[in-house]
Amino acid sequence: MGFFKKRSVDELGEKKRDMPEGLWTKCPSCNESLFEDALTKNLRVCTHCSYHFTIGSDERIASLVDESSFAETDKELDSVNALGFKGYLDKVKAYQAKTGLTEAVVTGRASIESIPVLLAVMDFRFLGASMGSVVGEKITRAIEAATTERKPVIVFSASGGARMHEGILSLMQMAKTSGALARHSEARLPYISVLTHPTTGGVTASFATLGDLIIAEPKCMIGFAGPRVVKETTHADLPPGFQTAEFMMQHGLVDMIVERKDLRATLARVLRYMSGANA
Repeated sequence: MGFFKKRSVDELGEKKRDMPEGLWTKCPSCNESLFEDALTKNLRVCTHCSYHFTIGSDERIASLVDESSFAETDKELDSVNALGFKGYLDKVKAYQAKTGLTEAVVTGRASIESIPVLLAVMDFRFLGASMGSVVGEKITRAIEAATTERKPVIVFSASGGARMHEGILSLMQMAKTSGALARHSEARLPYISVLTHPTTGGVTASFATLGDLIIAEPKCMIGFAGPRVVKETTHADLPPGFQTAEFMMQHGLVDMIVERKDLRATLARVLRYMSGANA
């Protein structure tokens, strides 16, 4: 006869969680478990392999601009269901509630190391940052304001492409934003395009690749169609690193690859140079 009574599973009570949720994040590149607080302090860049996580527009803006300098513009613009796409507005409202954003891009005036700029920052959390009428209108208005005020404009792209719910109205934004940038260029004012992960579709085919200077974050995906679609269409094996920022830089599309921690200082340095050349 044993000295100790064997306890049943039921007597152990409710199973305790090994670890509270939200404290750790696994890096999709190196599979390391990262302490969430340390990851946030490092601008959501992996401390082991430097993988750049996708970040929201609020985090992006806070990491770039001078403190309290950002003033949002055109926040009130909201999508309409011009084509009668079933459930579209319900989906928009759901993403508004989930993200706290009104649309997939945030625009505004700010300063970077005391240099005044117009900013447009796409946010992939909102419908994959797809480009609909409101996204195109807000970016166009930011560009036109920069032209009128004779300021540089910086656009941060991260998008799945044109918004299918708006059909041709979405595709029209490619021409509208490009036209505004052409007028900005005629005024001899700087436009810097920053490509982040992922930048694809109609955004890549329009304003994202029209910058006087095109900067990309490391290893971000840049392309029009996805690799699988390209391979099935061309029936050819794709080269190593196809559609990464590094591949695009080797082939002349991207001018600079800049890590997130260096982006603010790099933009300020470039803006000073471009403003001096313009003057």
